[in-house]
Amino acid sequence: MSLKNILHHLVPKPIFSFYHLVLAWIAAFLYGFPSRQLIVIGVTGTKGKSSTIEYLNAIFEEAGHKTALASTIRIKIGDAGERNLMRMTMAGRFFLQKFLSHAVRDGCTVAFVEMTSEGARQHRHRGLEMDALIFLNLAPEHIESHGSLQAYADAKFELGHQLARSKKRPRYMLANVEDPQSARFLQLPVEHTIGFSLQDGTWETNERGGTFAFEGTDIHVNFPGKFSLLNALAAATLARWMEIKAPVIARGILNVTSIPGRAERVEAGQDFPVIVDYAHTPDSLRAIYGAYNRRRICVLGSTGGGRDMWKRPVMGSIADEMCDHIILTNEDPYDEDPRSIVEGLARGITKHSPEILMDRREAIQKAISLARASDVVLITGKGTDPCICGPRGTKLPWSDSGVAREELEALVKNRGTIRA
Repeated sequence: MSLKNILHHLVPKPIFSFYHLVLAWIAAFLYGFPSRQLIVIGVTGTKGKSSTIEYLNAIFEEAGHKTALASTIRIKIGDAGERNLMRMTMAGRFFLQKFLSHAVRDGCTVAFVEMTSEGARQHRHRGLEMDALIFLNLAPEHIESHGSLQAYADAKFELGHQLARSKKRPRYMLANVEDPQSARFLQLPVEHTIGFSLQDGTWETNERGGTFAFEGTDIHVNFPGKFSLLNALAAATLARWMEIKAPVIARGILNVTSIPGRAERVEAGQDFPVIVDYAHTPDSLRAIYGAYNRRRICVLGSTGGGRDMWKRPVMGSIADEMCDHIILTNEDPYDEDPRSIVEGLARGITKHSPEILMDRREAIQKAISLARASDVVLITGKGTDPCICGPRGTKLPWSDSGVAREELEALVKNRGTIRA
């Protein structure tokens, strides 16, 4: 057990909480409270945060803003960006304050920050003066870490309290009214509380994208599924409230043609779609499978070893229901036996006989080799994660999309033709 874990067991939680809070204020002080000098927009939810931030960024850039963003996928300030290799959705306090300070120094006018319940528990949000917060959804996740679903929801809601503490004016709280937790967020004491939903509007979607009506303008989205439209609608709604016109919003959203690890199409000349998606919850797995009305060849592992064990048979049962061929593989076992994780998935599979290929590359290669023009290969669970996390802190460099592309190129070469 690491020194950090030993201390977590020995030191009372209130002391750790105070320690994290003090660090947050020290970080903000050292960097001069940079969030006070630009528009700061937070996005939270179990799923969809990174995509929503990409839509927001594109809209505000189209409107003439110089932007910065910190998300699971990447860190960007102005025109300079890099992959987020930290395996942290919400960066640590000193990193986050330094990021905002550099954004101010570089002349950015707005920053978008992906915000999490775990970040809230460690007070990474303190010292951030927010102008707006978007709440997307809440699904069972991190239950072992938080202790209960209610504790997880309360940690998310603490981010709403931070918006209410902000001295910025006006403040905007947006919430997806299709989620039951939205009511809490829409009761916060801020100037503007705004619900959004696709339920009362006109929308359609297919495997190449979708469209929804927004203030008399058709918004075209380059990603499949209702979930993609809902993320884009969240970004569009906030942008409109912040006085960006609907045609500008439409152009910005249309500019987003690829989001790494989020319904990401991997192209190498093959005649069937290969999709890489993060899909780490039952709802998100069902959503990405449902976006493709084809014979589905599915490669999946499960969430990391030692956590959210309840999800394993549930994820397996969704694959059993919606996939035509299932390949179970390794994902992030950490210190748990990877075979036991896969067996947990298999317990939810009763109609199919899944293949078990513990080597993730081998699993991806097999799925691609089985596919024909009428099929789709769906590789889920890791998205843009840069490594496979194994025992005793080991990390194997990894890219689902990179491996899929290599295997596709080999397949196309071996078949001797590149198909449209």
